[in-house]
Amino acid sequence: MLSWLFPKKRAAAHFHQGTLLAQSGKFAAAIARLRRAVELEPDLAEAHFNLGSAYRDLGQLEPALASYRRAAALHPGWADALLGIGAILREQGRLEEAIDSLSRALATKPDSVEAHQELGNAHTALGNWREALGHFGSALRLQPDHAEAHWAAAMAQIPAIYGTGADPAEHRRAFSAELEALERWCRSGERREAFRAVAVHQPFYLAYQESSNRELLARYGSLCAGLMRGWQDRAGLAVAPAAAGRGQMRVGIVSAHIHDHSVWKALVHGWMEGFDQDRFDLHLFHLGTRRDAETHYAQSRAAGFHEGRRAFDEWARLIHSSRLDVLIYPEIGMDPTTAKLAAMRLAPVQAASWGHPETTGLPTIDYFLSAEDLEPPDAQAHYTEKLVLLPHLGCSVSRAPEHLDPHEFTGLEGAGPILLCPGTPFKYAPQFDRVLVEIARRVDKCRLVFFTGNPEALSIKLQHRLTQAGLDFERHAVILPWLPRAQFRALLTRADLYLDTIGFSGFNTAMQAVECGLPIVTREGRFLRGRLASGILKRIGLAELVTPSEEAYIELAAALAGDRERRRSLRSRIEANRSRLFDDPAPVGAMQDFLQRL
Repeated sequence: MLSWLFPKKRAAAHFHQGTLLAQSGKFAAAIARLRRAVELEPDLAEAHFNLGSAYRDLGQLEPALASYRRAAALHPGWADALLGIGAILREQGRLEEAIDSLSRALATKPDSVEAHQELGNAHTALGNWREALGHFGSALRLQPDHAEAHWAAAMAQIPAIYGTGADPAEHRRAFSAELEALERWCRSGERREAFRAVAVHQPFYLAYQESSNRELLARYGSLCAGLMRGWQDRAGLAVAPAAAGRGQMRVGIVSAHIHDHSVWKALVHGWMEGFDQDRFDLHLFHLGTRRDAETHYAQSRAAGFHEGRRAFDEWARLIHSSRLDVLIYPEIGMDPTTAKLAAMRLAPVQAASWGHPETTGLPTIDYFLSAEDLEPPDAQAHYTEKLVLLPHLGCSVSRAPEHLDPHEFTGLEGAGPILLCPGTPFKYAPQFDRVLVEIARRVDKCRLVFFTGNPEALSIKLQHRLTQAGLDFERHAVILPWLPRAQFRALLTRADLYLDTIGFSGFNTAMQAVECGLPIVTREGRFLRGRLASGILKRIGLAELVTPSEEAYIELAAALAGDRERRRSLRSRIEANRSRLFDDPAPVGAMQDFLQRL
């Protein structure tokens, strides 16, 4: 009897100690205690659950998921365990599985605000905006002061992808109205904790509408900055002016993408390679958890390198204590922690760049670093920041290694002209569906090649919408899985044309196409985000591939698809001129001069 009771008592002691350590934020120590508890008492469901929560707080999602699942197996129908499983599956992008677990949690505990919130988050990611709004509304009926639900309900008005017959302008009006309601709610009482919701959800998909978003994003940015200013003041993080005459300028770069990522490849790698270490003291703050060879390279070039899973307040204090002269955000709008930090004043001068090619709307961001070749003449009118036009493409991009992985691509056997459509599903605005339908109608036996998005449900929705618009998908289109880089390059060399997305252009994919000599057809957009490929083409002397309208786009794509000799000539010109695009020292040199003039 004693030999059975003693381990149970020891397990209970480890459980209580581990739980207290987790509550005080000492997650590694908590995990050690809780693991010992479940070793001594494997059927202690609460210990498995708390162990899962500690793992999750450390960003270790797989062991967290395993612990939550063990807790749910030991305690069938335990809503909190099912909620934990669903939340992690959502973070991993396994959205349908997440919805199943979260729905079971809600069936067991119908008044769970957290289950409704997580279900809303999962449906938002799947593009199910009606379902998302329903769950956010339920969360607010159960808890009217739930800040994240208020915030999410406004952001979800702009869906990830539009269905057949949807009117993007109607969604813009709904977003504006909900943003006004959110502003009123934030003003209506003492909202000291509302800052926690800032940037957890962002109006990311607003950029994929070809309209000026300055007015909407300025309102959004002012709301974010006002709430974060309240937290910053309470935290005592007042910013000192830049220190004069101390030699090297201290420049901070904040990003969740200091690894092999599109933002790193387009912007940050060139900065790290080109900045003069005698003039600038570079400090990198890597908010993400992914590490690779590019991360190691960045660390080797930085005077200070900070990484690891931290809460936003820890990052804010760390950045503030670094006493930077200038703080640069390569993108604002893609990562929640980045956007939350950018809504504060943590350095005397703060700038953003076009990793997310849209004004931030934040009054805390002074400058937007863009490019002469990418902006329209009236560009400043669309930014709340002071626009800085760096020379040429505004960045220094290195050529990728020419690795190819020849591959048989299912669905392209015996195809006529292969027309690549490599944009993610949310880049395809419904008003331009007719362009693809008409090209397929005019080019006999052509194959439009799309790629599976993440989540896959967005690709399925896009296929359905294009089919409803008149595209014979079985005859003229195929959706390939997302390809490793070497296989994608092999497909670029095999394809006949690259069809750029209208309204929100590609940059890294367009650069890869040029590397492989593939002609690109694009329509020049009204804003930076719709002019990335056109800037590339003009830079290498191929302005004739930049069209002014959708009709001209259709005409050019159909003509080139049917003219092999003209495509061969274009390939030769691309190969002769593409060196102008790579390892350009002018943008980084101009950026350094601009920073020192500040």
